[in-house]
Amino acid sequence: MKVSYNWLKEYVPELPKEEKLRDVFTYHLCEVENVEKKGKDVIFDLNILPNRAHDLLSHQGIARELAGQLGLKFIDPAPKYKIPKSKPTKLEINADKTRRYMGRVVRGVKVGPSPRSLSRRLESIGQRSINNIVDAANFVMFDSGQPIHCFDWDKIKGKIFVGEAKKGDKIITLDNKEISLGEEDVVIADSLGPLAIAGVKGGKRAEVSKSTKNILIESANFFPALVRRTARRIGILTDAAKRFENDLSPWLCDPAMKEISSLFAEYGFADFEDVVDVYPFDTFKGRLLHFSAERISKILGLKISAGEIEKILQNYKYEYVRKESKFSAKGGPALGWEISVPPLRLDLEIEEDMAEEVGRVLGYDKIKPKIPNLKPGFKGSPKPGFFKPKINETFYKILWARKKLLEEGYSEVMTYTFREKGKVEVLKSASDKKFLRPNLSDGLKESYELNKINAPLLRQSEIKIFEIGTVFTSDTEQTHVAYADKKGVVEKSLDEFCKDIKITESYNELLGARSQKPEAKFKMWSLYPFIIRDISVWLPETASKKELAQILKKNVGELLVREPWLIDEYKKEGRTSYAFRLVFQAFGRTLTDEEANKIMAKIGEKMAKKGWQVR
Repeated sequence: MKVSYNWLKEYVPELPKEEKLRDVFTYHLCEVENVEKKGKDVIFDLNILPNRAHDLLSHQGIARELAGQLGLKFIDPAPKYKIPKSKPTKLEINADKTRRYMGRVVRGVKVGPSPRSLSRRLESIGQRSINNIVDAANFVMFDSGQPIHCFDWDKIKGKIFVGEAKKGDKIITLDNKEISLGEEDVVIADSLGPLAIAGVKGGKRAEVSKSTKNILIESANFFPALVRRTARRIGILTDAAKRFENDLSPWLCDPAMKEISSLFAEYGFADFEDVVDVYPFDTFKGRLLHFSAERISKILGLKISAGEIEKILQNYKYEYVRKESKFSAKGGPALGWEISVPPLRLDLEIEEDMAEEVGRVLGYDKIKPKIPNLKPGFKGSPKPGFFKPKINETFYKILWARKKLLEEGYSEVMTYTFREKGKVEVLKSASDKKFLRPNLSDGLKESYELNKINAPLLRQSEIKIFEIGTVFTSDTEQTHVAYADKKGVVEKSLDEFCKDIKITESYNELLGARSQKPEAKFKMWSLYPFIIRDISVWLPETASKKELAQILKKNVGELLVREPWLIDEYKKEGRTSYAFRLVFQAFGRTLTDEEANKIMAKIGEKMAKKGWQVR
């Protein structure tokens, strides 16, 4: 999610400079994927993890979190909202398949360009300005986290219905795509049919246009699983769907409705009707959580004082009361707390969640890794024989099979899991290879042919490769071993390949196999074609093949991508013929035959000067 530094500062005016803020994000909240300077603003691209997507996919959510983390003041925008006067409404809503649905009719709107201050905000985070109605809805979503949708009220016929689509229903979306709906899809509909796909995409029929005079504002909360299922099935992934499928709090609907109503009031719209609020699943009231400093310390493996925890509760504005807890290991009372969980924090349910929260705020780097002492006789250690880890037989067999094939001169490869044919099809695949592989052989054959072409680069006279991987049938998946050489491809199940091995009870062999490997070093390769040239030279007894190889290397220079490869050696009448294979390749361009021929001619001249005969 892209976040504007200037936007955040409206809620936390004392925010530190962007350099420090990046460290706060990285060490206490999420990964920063990119930082971009835009004029006088700085845009952070944050990778918000799923467990906090319900409250952090918004500027208010991020600002609230930063204020708590840094102990700064958060300015709540709600008191500044202009709550317009409203009058009774005739809006009727039947919402069976939603956790909350709020609707409000606003009459006498004027559709046009957005105020520059609003459109600039959206553009700073990569959003395109459309008109003042749509922009206001998008602004509220990126500000509060709650998706908002606006319909042209005059195009809606009858009562609003939120429920399952009927078999055969179709809808034209805002981007002019026709979608066939099924009974498993949830829609917003009127008496004529679907108006929008709930939580995913609006429909064309009730789209807000330049001629729109009256609108219906929707602020709703849909079941995450239903939104995700429909979005994946029809292949439409929107910012709204991303938020709904990560389980938003229904509590958000109300402040978001107030925020967009306030924006429209600032536009000069004055004819507001009452809000209709259908809230059939109000399960988020009065959640309490109990924990103690002693229990938090035990979970984290780090001594946390009551003062440290209380400071966190105060910085994050938790409502709490002190309690005498019964968690003390010594049997006596220990200081604990009962907190009222904020409605936005759906991730806080049990004391382990609170322990994670405390650890995150203090910094995971403070939690040092510690290996448990299992020596017999050590205080608190188990009796001998109590701790006997079980060997993972599959992993053991994979290690054994890999070691065996490597010792026989095979090189390991990894081929694609997705294939053009198979028994298990992937829904909504992004490519033409939409089946999970039924075997390893097909991919290994392709890899073998490619490696044959590149054999000179690999300095291999014979290609021998293998793969250990998963194959899929209609009802199961198995680990297979396949290996290929000039004789062909052989594929077996892992169990069959390892049928003669004996699982050892000692871990030393496995540990040794993992720890004694040489350190791997990466070397960049060229994407351009290579050229092969072979050269045979008669040398007198006074000259050596090492001397010949040095001359070859010196004259080819940086275009020689491999050491000269001795491919033949022949002695006759006091002389020795050495045949070397040279592989030429450039890193930034395609090498030509003419360039290779010039190099070979230069080498020939050097040989002639030394009195060596080129065959």
